[in-house]
Amino acid sequence: MPMAADEIVRRIKAALPDSEIELVDLAGDDDHWEARVTSARFQGLSRVAQHRLVYEAIGTDMGGRLHALKLVTVARSA
Repeated sequence: MPMAADEIVRRIKAALPDSEIELVDLAGDDDHWEARVTSARFQGLSRVAQHRLVYEAIGTDMGGRLHALKLVTVARSA
């Protein structure tokens, strides 16, 4: 069963409460998403570290229930 948008947002918000999240279903199947995540938590972190925070929020479902997640992360001033 694919992961719905509200579940993706819930998990990211749980890990990054200040985040603003924009999701696009790339294939219309709830399985291939693009997410633009903006958070002050990303300030000073490398792009890899920013993406790691988001992937950790999804947890072990990344690559399973959520097949693909294209990420754009943006650091917002605190």
